[in-house]
Amino acid sequence: MKSKYILILLIFLGVVSCKNSKSTAEKTGYQGQGPNPIVSTKTKPVQKQWKGIWSFQDSTVFFSNQFDGARLNGVSHDSLNHYTLWITPENSPINPSPWYGFKVWSKTAQEIKINFSYEGSRSRYYPKISYDGLNFKTLDSTRFKLINPGEGEFGIKAAPERIEITIAIDNNPTWVTAQELYTSSRVKQWIDSLSQKSFITNYEIGKSREGRSMNLMEINESNSKKALLIISRQHPPEVTGFLAMKSFMETLAGNSKKAIEFRKQFAIFNVPLMNPDGVDNGHWRHNFGGIDLNRDWQEFNQPETRAVRDFLKSKNEEGYQYVFGADFHSTWDDIYYPLDTVVTGQKGQLVFDWIDNIEKRLPKKKANVSASKKLHPTMVSRNHFYAVYEMPAIVFELGDNTPRVFLKEKGKVAAEELMRLLMD
Repeated sequence: MKSKYILILLIFLGVVSCKNSKSTAEKTGYQGQGPNPIVSTKTKPVQKQWKGIWSFQDSTVFFSNQFDGARLNGVSHDSLNHYTLWITPENSPINPSPWYGFKVWSKTAQEIKINFSYEGSRSRYYPKISYDGLNFKTLDSTRFKLINPGEGEFGIKAAPERIEITIAIDNNPTWVTAQELYTSSRVKQWIDSLSQKSFITNYEIGKSREGRSMNLMEINESNSKKALLIISRQHPPEVTGFLAMKSFMETLAGNSKKAIEFRKQFAIFNVPLMNPDGVDNGHWRHNFGGIDLNRDWQEFNQPETRAVRDFLKSKNEEGYQYVFGADFHSTWDDIYYPLDTVVTGQKGQLVFDWIDNIEKRLPKKKANVSASKKLHPTMVSRNHFYAVYEMPAIVFELGDNTPRVFLKEKGKVAAEELMRLLMD
């Protein structure tokens, strides 16, 4: 029984991966989600979390959600040094992606145990710890406890019902989050930093429902009208997809001979943060309109998807032709969601050649491919991109626990192989 729990913990941490063989990947690898149900994307109410500080033990131990990206809906002091946290979603029904984020500190140095309880979900994300809110590390596994482990390898049923962690706290705050914090302000800092290069500009293409900027970064140093569209973070907790996208964009904007030549032939449009409201409010899945943005690429009821739709249309009217699109996400393990060539014909073969080339360069990590044979309805970004512009496109998914060094390498390799294919 003990060995079973150890295996479950290793899978949860992303330590155990499937062997690099087709037969093993087919048997044990993540096979992806089923067909997307048709849902309404008309605005629904969301519950904005109360922001404040919880104090305990005669005001010597404190919990806080007073920062962008936080999610903490309640705290109870169970006994001595033990606490239970409640994490609830912005509305329901909702994908089981229970994001959490809080700060904790104490007037006296001590160790405390924290139990996580979720409304309508199990514990998907392994805790990250920071002492400055910027640099995060994975919690030591010896200070992590599964409560009611799940079954299988992937999906919410494989996740534990709850978790308990042990951390040392003192007068300086400790951040505990589901994934690294990349809020709208931090993403904008990255955009501004990269935009120091003369061939990169960034500008606003619209406003989110709460009035935050929808920022677009444009890499363009030629008169070419061939363009790529890269988007990320439609779903707030999906940080690993953002990190791979970040490396992908930095490679395209880099100083390699290949990148310099590529930028003479192609423009790149990048919306790195599609859902700034959801990210800053610590949402599990939705925007502030209570909607999964990656179901709104047909009706366009939400301002975030409308902003990108209108931008694409305006550039197309200027003569731009879209040759490739990628939407970076995160899920239980690395997987690619392209459109099948039954739908796209030879035009879409580029995407499959690209996936093959990435896999050849990175053979140690086998990622599955789940191609869709349905173009309509065009609820998801990939389908809209192809249906309207015949843009070969993909939903590029990275695992929640994929090692961060590998995320960076995969983003870099993906960019290099795409440049090579498009220039060929």
